[in-house]
Amino acid sequence: MPSLSRSGVVPRLLAGLVIVLWFVVAAVGGPLVGQLSSVQDNDQASFLPQEAESTRVAEQLPDFEADATLPLIVAVESGEGLDRQQLGELGAWAKELPGQQLDSAPGTVSDYLAAQRIPVIPSEDGDAAIVVLALDAAAVEETVDETAISDLVVDDLRGDLAPDVDGAQVSVTGPAGFAADLGEAFAGIDGLLLLVTLVVVLVILLVVYRSPVLPFVVLLTSIFGLALAALVIHPMAAADVIQLSGQSQGILFILVVGAATDYSLLLVARYREELHAADPLPALRIAWRQTLGPVAASGGTVIAGLLCLLLSDLGNISGLGPVGALGIAGAMVASLTLLPAALALLGRAAFWPSVPRRGSRPQHRLWSGVARRVTARPRATWVVTTAVLLVAAAAALTFPTQGIAQAQFFTTDVESVDGQGVLDRHFDGGDQQPVQVVVPDPAVREAKGVLAGHDDVSGRVESRESTSGSGSTLLSATLTVGSESPEAREVVRDLREELHEVDPGIIVGGATATSVDTDDASTRDYRVVVPAILLVVTLILMALLRSVAAAVLLVAVNVLTFAATLGVSAILFTRVLDQPGADPSTPVLGFVFLVALAVDYSIFLMTRAREESLHVGTRRGVRRAVAVTGGVITSAGVVLAATFSALWVIPLLFLAQIAFIVAFGVLLDTIVTRSVLVPALAADLGNRIWWPGSGRMADDEPR
Repeated sequence: MPSLSRSGVVPRLLAGLVIVLWFVVAAVGGPLVGQLSSVQDNDQASFLPQEAESTRVAEQLPDFEADATLPLIVAVESGEGLDRQQLGELGAWAKELPGQQLDSAPGTVSDYLAAQRIPVIPSEDGDAAIVVLALDAAAVEETVDETAISDLVVDDLRGDLAPDVDGAQVSVTGPAGFAADLGEAFAGIDGLLLLVTLVVVLVILLVVYRSPVLPFVVLLTSIFGLALAALVIHPMAAADVIQLSGQSQGILFILVVGAATDYSLLLVARYREELHAADPLPALRIAWRQTLGPVAASGGTVIAGLLCLLLSDLGNISGLGPVGALGIAGAMVASLTLLPAALALLGRAAFWPSVPRRGSRPQHRLWSGVARRVTARPRATWVVTTAVLLVAAAAALTFPTQGIAQAQFFTTDVESVDGQGVLDRHFDGGDQQPVQVVVPDPAVREAKGVLAGHDDVSGRVESRESTSGSGSTLLSATLTVGSESPEAREVVRDLREELHEVDPGIIVGGATATSVDTDDASTRDYRVVVPAILLVVTLILMALLRSVAAAVLLVAVNVLTFAATLGVSAILFTRVLDQPGADPSTPVLGFVFLVALAVDYSIFLMTRAREESLHVGTRRGVRRAVAVTGGVITSAGVVLAATFSALWVIPLLFLAQIAFIVAFGVLLDTIVTRSVLVPALAADLGNRIWWPGSGRMADDEPR
């Protein structure tokens, strides 16, 4: 009588227990996925390091009894001009507004104002006017039902409390308006983004597997992996252990679904292959053992690459490191436990109706043909392919990293952008965000002279003395150019240079200075984070492949693929789509995802190539590896590209650009680099690619 273990009863009982445990994880972690937005922090100023000048100024504002304010601007425009009656109506509305009861938040408008007087400022051309509310930043950052009060005030002013000016267009803008619209854009992350991602992946899996069973098993693996990640990330973000921004949350969803699906594709492909030679449970054991190494190495490489983001000076970028790493860990654990458990219970039925039969031979006609053609003339193949990629990479030098203004953040029409357009057309520096300068008392007079004498600073310079005896004075001045404009950033850089000559202890802050410090931190990240990722990935590949030559070659190829992707993106963004630019951190994040994620496919291909080369030599081994892994690598690349493309549903330029860079780069890596360039290089080098372990390989066939 066969034992329970051999009959499969015990393994299936264990598989059932694993699935039950995962349902418990999903029951607890699933709701937390939908609550991640409640622990987000999207304040740009909070992303900066403590030593940034703008951060230091913000920290010292209480010493001058200068409450931090959040300007909210109501812009009114009429193509026929605003007459006295319209301006009178607007003035009466502004006078009564502080006493108005808010619909969405407790209290009246005055409860959230730093200054009770609300000025109405007509434009010089008479076609527009603005009403400026100085919201108390500390008061409006409180939340009601997980929504910031500032957003609720904006909603009310766009609704029942909006001014009624006949014949005029009214828009709520300013920092408060932009913050509300940004929050609205990120609101789609919890539901729409995840739904679109899952639907896209499901469609691809249905095409790949042609089965009504397996796609849903793989999809549930991704969802449960996300629940596990949220189970850890939510409490850590709530306790301020890690910083979770809207962009990090969106990328987390994409990473987990994409990575879990990729790892599942690899395991299922190996399982299907083994089913041709063994019964389901033995085949699953072999497939799991053969997949464990590549998945662990791949996930470990991605995690290590993401953790390099901790070196970033920007909180939203450094926060993405542990958030993404925890997401990848959740994807790995789900793919290596939940999916095998489900396959153990389903057996061959998972593939119905295309069930692999024992004794039949797996067919790899397409990829066998590709492998033969690529390795037939390997040197000519890799030289031509490299030349084409180098041409594309040359355009990477034109990638726009000068930063973008808040009004350029969105890919759809939003009210705050419309209002900013009114300011740009009718007012000089009308967004009312001053430059704030903390000056040691002995240097106040000279510092005032520098500010007042600058061509782009309005003549009036206000001052406040410290109430804590710090020996400093706060100077404030409004620029004559919009605080979000490139010109304003140059003004801040000029002022810092001139004021530091007066006294090195002078520090310059304010909204524009925050943007300048963010740009500088992004530039520094590129110099620090990118080399760190390259070093980490190279060392991991050396350990995994036991080859210095293969590791260095694969990293070099990955860098070339990234450069070509950046070049194509530069042409598309600036010359085809005429986009205004890109965030300085975009190339850094693009590099992280392309190098750390695309190296998965190098690992999948080259670990199989090494396994085959030990028995048949490198050239024949590479052909076999391409034939066997070509389908699964291509499917995995398409899935990952499709999941990142789902970021397009969030109407933000930054995420749309990241979506294209990663999606295009992954497809380029999958179709060209991994299917053509790497096999051709390996075939040309032969066993030398495994140096210093070349001697362990079987004798290679002659070229």
